[in-house]
Amino acid sequence: MDRPDGVRYLRGLRELAQDCDALLLDQWGVLHDGHQAYPGAVECLERLRDTGKAVVILSNSGKSGEENARLIEAMGFDRLLFDAVVSAGDDARDAILSGDHGPYAGSGRRCLLLSRDADRHVADGLGLEVITDPEAGPERADFVLLMSMDASTQSVRGWEPLLRRAVARGLPLVCGNPDLARVSRDGTLLEAPGLVARRYQELGGEVHLHGKPDSRIYRTCLRHLPAGAACVVAVGDSLHHDILGAKRAGLRSLLVAGGVHRDELGCRLGELPDPARARALFQRAGAVPELVAPLFTW
Repeated sequence: MDRPDGVRYLRGLRELAQDCDALLLDQWGVLHDGHQAYPGAVECLERLRDTGKAVVILSNSGKSGEENARLIEAMGFDRLLFDAVVSAGDDARDAILSGDHGPYAGSGRRCLLLSRDADRHVADGLGLEVITDPEAGPERADFVLLMSMDASTQSVRGWEPLLRRAVARGLPLVCGNPDLARVSRDGTLLEAPGLVARRYQELGGEVHLHGKPDSRIYRTCLRHLPAGAACVVAVGDSLHHDILGAKRAGLRSLLVAGGVHRDELGCRLGELPDPARARALFQRAGAVPELVAPLFTW
């Protein structure tokens, strides 16, 4: 179903299968909810692979691509269903390790790590002195490394005093997960690290984001695709990350309506949104997808 604004509304991914060579897939909000696969998602990916599609999972997770691959596999997605997993965390770590450009050249090796307690390992192997004590951190660190957050115990508001102290000391903040929100198991939206980075910038701090929508991570993804993949479609549920990122990278994009924008689109899970309401949201966000589907289903 095509509309005058050029957006094509699909009932399922089968309508796209003949029109592309490869897909870049977001995971949270598209393939799974962080705990289990969405109904029909495994079958959809199996069908796409059966048609010969190359698939790269592109995630704004602060964890490594390998950790995310294991997470996806544990939810029932066989490793043969995707060619690679590329994460924003790996993109940030690569930049810190290289240390030869932009804010990472001579930036110091003491970092205040902001993450879930279970994710403290994300700074391992970087040659950094990692500070995890928020009380002493801003006064000892050379920069802040923001990689994840536990929305049940950590929040922008809770971290604000620490952020203000870090800004006062002129510490740059490196964010390896720029998502503004994530969808919980019950469909509610939870705070994500990108909101922390946004607040840091509002307070006057210097912020360096990795992952979608920055074009650097898309170049990494394309290196994992076959040379003959002429038409690549980026699939995601966030206009601010997946759709805008695809536009900046010169790729076609498909928005899954049942993700983070479900309430704004006014549609129930599994339904296509009203095109007029969707168009207004796309205009406000400054990101218009070529394609919209209710869910990642065949």
